[in-house]
Order: sequence, then C-alpha cells, then structure tokens
Amino acid sequence: MFSSVKAFEGQQYSTLKRQCLASGLLFEDPRFPAVDDTLFYQGNRIGRVHWKRPRVSWFLVVVLLPHAPGPTGMCCGNWVTESVCFGLCCDLCEDPHLFVDGISAHDLHQGQLGNCWFVAACSSLASRESLWSKVIPDWKEQEWDTEKPESYAGIFHFRFWRFGEWVDVVIDDRLPTVDNQLVYCHSDDSNEFWSALVEKAYAKVYGCYEALDGGNTADALVDFTGGVSEPMDLLEGHMATDEVARNQLFERVLKVHNRDGLISCSIRATTVEDMEARLDCGLVKGHAYAVTDVKKVRLGQGLLAFFKSEKLNMIRMRNPWGEKEWSGPWSDSSDEWKKVSKSEREKLGVTVQDDGEFWMTFDDFCQYFTDLILCRLINTSYLSIHKTWEEEVMRGSWVARQDPLRNRSGGCINHKATFLQNPQYVFDVKKVEDEVLIALQQKERRATTKEGKGDNLAIGFDIHRVELNRKYRMHTAQQKVAGSIYINSRCVFLRKELKEGRYVIIPTTFDPGQQGEFLLRVFTDVPSDCKELTLDEPPQTCWTGMCGYPQLVTQVHVLSAEGLQGQDSNGASDPYVIITCEGERVRSPVHKDTRSPNFDIKGLFYRKKPKEGIHIEIYNKNVIVDTFLGQVTLSSDHNDRQEQHTLHLRDKGNRQDNDLPGTVTVRLITCTTLINI
Repeated sequence: MFSSVKAFEGQQYSTLKRQCLASGLLFEDPRFPAVDDTLFYQGNRIGRVHWKRPRVSWFLVVVLLPHAPGPTGMCCGNWVTESVCFGLCCDLCEDPHLFVDGISAHDLHQGQLGNCWFVAACSSLASRESLWSKVIPDWKEQEWDTEKPESYAGIFHFRFWRFGEWVDVVIDDRLPTVDNQLVYCHSDDSNEFWSALVEKAYAKVYGCYEALDGGNTADALVDFTGGVSEPMDLLEGHMATDEVARNQLFERVLKVHNRDGLISCSIRATTVEDMEARLDCGLVKGHAYAVTDVKKVRLGQGLLAFFKSEKLNMIRMRNPWGEKEWSGPWSDSSDEWKKVSKSEREKLGVTVQDDGEFWMTFDDFCQYFTDLILCRLINTSYLSIHKTWEEEVMRGSWVARQDPLRNRSGGCINHKATFLQNPQYVFDVKKVEDEVLIALQQKERRATTKEGKGDNLAIGFDIHRVELNRKYRMHTAQQKVAGSIYINSRCVFLRKELKEGRYVIIPTTFDPGQQGEFLLRVFTDVPSDCKELTLDEPPQTCWTGMCGYPQLVTQVHVLSAEGLQGQDSNGASDPYVIITCEGERVRSPVHKDTRSPNFDIKGLFYRKKPKEGIHIEIYNKNVIVDTFLGQVTLSSDHNDRQEQHTLHLRDKGNRQDNDLPGTVTVRLITCTTLINI
C-alpha cells in the first residue's frame, strides 16, 4: 500500500533523522518553524505562545565576558567564554510517550481550534489499529526510548492520503503552548502526545493550524484511509419516520463498521447562533461526533437473553470535547441498562462518567442527527471473504480554452452550449445490473488559504447512457441516468445501480470557465474498462488514403420488438439483438421470458461505404445453438436526417423475402459532419 509513498515537500524522514543523530542536535523543521505564521494566517488571537518540546531536556549555558582572557578563558572574537555549564529546560513533561496504555478514542480532546471535524476523525481512527498504524508508521521506532535517550532526535513522521497518493509528512516535536498547556489537540494523559503530533503534521499539510478551523470530517476520514466517504442526509431520507428505510440504513452502517470503515455524524446547525448550541438532551448542534461502535444489543438476563430474539439496534458515539454527552434513554446512568446483563454491559464498555462517549438507540439517533458520513475502505483484494471492488482512478483537469473542441471547462448541464466541452470518461457495466460507486475529488485549496485562494470550486458530475460501441467524445447529449449534487466541497460522491451497458461520466464545475485539477474514482463489481475520451472523431492515419475515411456517422437505436415467435413451452422467448454495419457488431443483453422485448440499445457507426446496409438480427438464446428469429436491413442516404421505422422481420438466405412473426422498431440519426453526434 505504501510502495510509492511520496515525501511531503521533499523531506526524507530517515535522512533527516540520521543527520540529527550525527550532529547531536534536535530537529528543527525549516518548512514549518516555531513561529506565529505556523499558527495563524489572520493574526494571533490566543496570546503569547511558547513552543515547547514534550521532553525535559538539558541545554548548554555559555557565559561571555568582554575580551580579557585569563589563564582559563576561551577567546571568541572580542568576547571570551568565562564559564560553561548545563541547565535543565523544563518543557512539557519528564516521561513523554506517543501512546500511554495503547491508543483509544478517549485519548483526544479538542483544543482552542474549531477543528472538531478533524478530532472526530482521529477518534474514529483510534479504534482501528490496522488504520492508525498506517497513519503513524513505525510507531515503536518513533517512540521515546528511556533506555536509549541518545536515539531521540526530536523528529516524527506521519502519513496521509492526498489526492490519490500517500504522502509522508515530517515534523519536529515543538508544540505550541500557553501557560505551559498545549493550545490545540491533546490527550487525557499529559505524558501522551500522538494526537498533538498528528494534528501538527496535518496542519503542516494545510499550511498552518488556523487553516484547520472549520472543515469536513469526510475529508479527514479519506485522508486517514484512502477510502471513499459517502455523506448521507438523514432528513432527506426520512430516516426518523420511515422504519423500513431506518432499518436498512442501520444494516448498512453496521456493515461499514464491521469492515473497518470509519463513521462520523452531526446535527445540522441552520443559523450562526445554532453552531455548537447544546440541546436539552445534551447533544450539540453543528458539531462532529465520531461513531466508535455499532451493535445489535441483546436484551434480558441469563439464558433468557441468549434465547430471546429481541435485539436493540444501538450506536456509540464520542464528543471530541471529551464531555457533554447524550442524557436521554440509554445514556450512561439510565435505567434502561438494567435490561441488559452485566456481562453484556461490560462487553459494550458502558461506563458512568462524563468522558464524552455514550450509547443511543438507532431510532433516537435518527430522531436527532441529520448528517451521517460513511467512509468505506474499498476492498480490491481477491483474497478477501468480503465483496471485492474493481477500482479505476483517473486524473484530469478543467482547462478553459477559446476553441470549443479544445475547451475542457464547459460548466454544468445548465450551460447547454458548452456542457459537452468538459472532460468525458467512458466505462462499461458488464453485469445485468451493478452497483457503481463514483467519487469526484478536486485538488483542495485549503492549503492556499493564506494567499486568499482557499475557496473550493462547486463541482459535480452527470452520467449518460451511450451507444454500446462509443469510442469518441459525445457532441450531442445522450440519456442522462444519474447525477451528483453540485457543492463546493472537496469531494462529491454517488452510489447508483446501473443496468448493463456503456456510460459516460462528465465531471464539471458548476460555472464554465473555471479551472482546476480533479481525481475521478470509479468502483464496480467487475472491471469497467474506464478511460477518458480524448478524440472527437476517428483519426486520420497513413492508411487513410488507401482504406478510406468515414463519410458520415449513423446512430442506430433499436427501441423494441413485438410479437416474436415463442420458443419455449410457455410461448415466450429469451431474445437479443445484433446490429451490424461494415463489419462492426453491437450486441444487446438477453431479455428473459418475453416476446416483446424493450431492447433500448444504440450503436454508433462511422461509415466509409454509405451504400452498404445496416443489418439488424434478432436471436433467441439457447443452451447450445441460438435460434434465428428474424432480421431487417436498413439503408440511409447521404443527407443529415432522423427517421424511425417499424419493420416486419424477414427470414434470411434464399427466403429473405418471407415475413417471420414479429416487428422491430428502429430509429436512425445520420450526420455528414462526424462531430455532430
């Protein structure tokens, strides 16, 4: 997974640490120095800050006097060293550690920064060793070693997934303090520093600490995992009132949790006054919570509980503040817990203390919480017992150009004249129906906040069903089957069930003319052969003069068939259709148990020999040899035209003048300009 980790800003951890150990000096990061600019971009708002290292350290005191060297003085220009001694620098603690008694969601407390979104993501991360050990690599080697203090160099490194690749971020251990207390994220135990150091590394990626003020938990979850975050609007899904939908959602949340995904949630604040307002039930609006467990809790005591079928859908959360919990049913000290055996309570980790972590029923959860983020770890390993996804990752950019054929920043579908000038990506769904996950991520601008360029673009995408053999860019809008929302977040996500066929994704900015880089990720059950469509029409080659070049393009749309000959004992058929033009074939999926299939498939043909006919044949799918059900032959002239025909099926060979049972309806669009379809 980390075979191609990139060193952030070119700083190699191992090289820098080796240099520090050789020189005997603790690392001081020149790329993220201990100055106010590392903390703020709008000016200091917290008072005088002292940067301190976690560990108590010794320092050298050299007393210089005017030049009057005595028998023991050491000359230093116009000054002499009168005496040399060592002093004790009392930094944050005497016995620092990355982890004290392991790592858990309880370790983190939000500091004087509005980054609950980041702290909530860290809380979720802390519950998954397989994940945090990737963000905090070689943690045993990085840990303070009391037996070998000379091996400590004041340098750490952490890893984040950034725009399609893992980056290794180096920092020194100097942390901002006021009155000898850490200003920002800190642990319960004053000797534990993993959370403060991870936060510093993350702040370095974004340019300064203040750049983390206000953000999206979904982004942090992706940065920690390389997964895909799916934001869910619980109000839009009517989860509070629709029991069926609520139960389906719980099963989805449980599955994500059990497969090591990370989950966060919040209660939407509709006004500024609502931000971080506490409700009577103890929950806080506009505040990100980490989901730390999801369970079906068995009710009852003893054997009765084991055999009793009643289970309660429960969810456990943690407030990054480390306090202010839910006070309703199933809160820490509520009577409801008497319905659960002591062993079950211990298994669930129920504690009666204001530590910010609490349980709720999923029904109550959906009554109060409005937004849920599911960060899936997309499994691409064929050795796994869980569902395996096929992933396609493509990098692209929106670039504004004057030439319509070269412009790649056409805006959303509202801008009909320029919409198809955006980048286009084609992919295939090869199953009868497949669940497709699509994530579009723009290159984040939060790191340029200092320069006043921190606003993301409003982005989104549409999916169009196209001809089964399309190889070149769309120039006429096709059937739109799905589309994401448009929002100025770093990433937009869509989950969609799509039928077998070929599709084109068009990622766009909301307005035309805007420029930026993006990353497109497509996940399907079987390989989708996703690729960018870069050419507008067939290219001319050295063989064009000999082999010819297309004179026109024809789109063949087989809509349906009626009254086909029955093939089984029930009088039904399993038909499919084949379109052939100048040796190129397009075949539809098989339609089961019908004599009147709605084929609705298209083929696109660039025709060098317009006088040759277009052949449409219908067959019945059999176990061994398929049965011919009929055919038609179409011709189209050299003019631009659209036409629709309903034709009787004919036999083939010497009997092609004979009608066979059934008709087929076909629509043709022919253009002499190849870039008109």
